[in-house]
Amino acid sequence: MMASNKIVDYMSLHKSSIVVDTHCDTLGRVFEGQRRLGEHSKLGQFDLPRAIAGGLTAELMATFVNTERPGSGSLQTFQFMDVFHEEIDAYAELAMQATNTEDILLAKQSGKIALILSMEGAEGLEGDLGVLRTAYRLGLRVLGLTWNRRNEAADGVGELRTGGGLTNFGVDLVRECNNLGIVVDMAHLAPQCVEDVLDVSESPVVVTHANCHALWEHPRNLTDHQLENIAKVGGVVGVTAVPPFLGDNPEHSEIDILLDHLDHMISIMGEDGVGLGMDFDGIGDIRVSNIEDVSQLPNITKGLVERGYDNQVIQKILGGNFMRVFSLIW
Repeated sequence: MMASNKIVDYMSLHKSSIVVDTHCDTLGRVFEGQRRLGEHSKLGQFDLPRAIAGGLTAELMATFVNTERPGSGSLQTFQFMDVFHEEIDAYAELAMQATNTEDILLAKQSGKIALILSMEGAEGLEGDLGVLRTAYRLGLRVLGLTWNRRNEAADGVGELRTGGGLTNFGVDLVRECNNLGIVVDMAHLAPQCVEDVLDVSESPVVVTHANCHALWEHPRNLTDHQLENIAKVGGVVGVTAVPPFLGDNPEHSEIDILLDHLDHMISIMGEDGVGLGMDFDGIGDIRVSNIEDVSQLPNITKGLVERGYDNQVIQKILGGNFMRVFSLIW
């Protein structure tokens, strides 16, 4: 009977919460013709029917540049944005675009998924702030400065040998994001770039998808020092369901290990610094058990309840912390 009550408690808590996930690569799958956002699929990890089943409120949909695909970075960016808008138009009964937190709340009230445009890597800007401003007008609200490689703005974690920081364009880019109201995402950044962004940005910054270097020494994970500094500026880090970032088995991981990383983040950053950034459809066929696709998001809430977190803290983790940052910037 006790277990039954727990199930009711975590499910009702999850359904009543604003649940925000801050990284998803599914637009790439749609762009390639593999599936549609509004159709339930057995492929991958994200579509709108499964998102609704999982109690999701809002998802950041990433654009990114594939260097093996024809077309310039800016062309690919706008192609992705076209797909984003076409899918929302096609499935307006399931989703709506969000450009501010009021839109996210409206989506929750309407039983729809709020979809937010993000960019993973400034390659899509080709060194031109005019492209950024145009992307903003189309709905871009979160910008990741780089993927693992070097670009016009910054070095990624694949460039650790050089110790490089933000370029002059990167500094201008952070400042223009602050000016426009675009959240700066430090995922994938080399360590010196993280320090530079924290110095330059006048707004809180986020890391949409990363885990803890103290628990698993992967270059994509954040050190305790970095976590502390992000917390000091009011930023948020999204714990991510990527097995290579969680532990020693790059092909599979367990939800309890993900929750261990979340526990550690909270011990360093406090309850206001942690959120969710699952990286759906970004890691091929490898999975974390019990969070194998977006429909299983309630299992995170269940795990947090079982670990003794109170409802208010759980709601911050599920989406409240990212909503706080978004409301300050958008």
